Amino acid sequence: MHQALSVTLALAISLAGCAKLEQVGRAPDFTPLEGSYSHHAMYSTPFPDTADGEGPGYDASLWSASQASLLGDRRAVRRGDILTVVIEIDDSASISNSTGRNRTGSRTMGIPSLFGIPQRLDEKLPTGASMAEAVDTRSSSDFSGNGTVSRNEKLTLRVAATVVEQLPNGVLRIEGQQEVRVNFELRELLVTGYVRPADISRQNEITYDKIAGARISYGGRGQISDVQQPGYGQQIADILLPF
Repeated sequence: MHQALSVTLALAISLAGCAKLEQVGRAPDFTPLEGSYSHHAMYSTPFPDTADGEGPGYDASLWSASQASLLGDRRAVRRGDILTVVIEIDDSASISNSTGRNRTGSRTMGIPSLFGIPQRLDEKLPTGASMAEAVDTRSSSDFSGNGTVSRNEKLTLRVAATVVEQLPNGVLRIEGQQEVRVNFELRELLVTGYVRPADISRQNEITYDKIAGARISYGGRGQISDVQQPGYGQQIADILLPF
C-alpha cells in the first residue's frame, strides 16, 4: 500500500516537472482565443437591424439610426460589439480597533453559628480551619486586544471587451482579455461582468465601477513569476505540516 502510494506520488511529481521542463528556453505561450466566449460572440450571426419607417434609400440618409451612419450611435448594444473598459482603482483603507476588559470577583461563605454545630466541628478540623469561613473564592480576568488593517491599491488600465451575451432584461455580459509578452514574461488582464447599455459613454467606454459582478484579474506568468513563487515541495509542506 505504501509502495503504491509512493510510486503514485513520484509519478505525479515527475509529470509536473516534465510540464515545467517543456518551457525551458521558451517564452510563455499566449492563451488561444478559439473556444472563448469572445470568439463565439465575434463569429456569431448578428440579428438584423430593424427600424420603423425603413424603405428604399433609408440607409443613405445622414439621420439614420444605424450604427454605420455618420451620426449613428456607435456604442456597444448587442452580442459581438466591442467597448473599452477603463480601470482606474485608487483605494486606501485604514482600520484600527482596540478592546479591553477587566473583571474581578470574590465570594465568601461560612457558618459562624448554627446551634453550636460549627464550634463542635472546628474542634475536629485541622489547625487553622474554621466553619466560620467555610468557602472563600476569588477570581480575576484581564483581556486586551488590538488590531490594525492598512491597505493601499492603485491600478490604471484600459482593455477592450466584447459583448458575449445580451440578457432578456437588456443587460449586457462582457468579457475582455489582454495579454502582453515582454521577453520571457507574459502579463495577463482579464475583465468580466454585467453592464447596462445606458452606462456606456458616447466614446463607447465604461468605467469599472459601473460593472456589476466585476471580476478583474491582473497578473502574469513566466520566468520572473516562477522565481517569485515557492517550490512545489515547499507549498505541499506548508499545507500538510501542522507546525
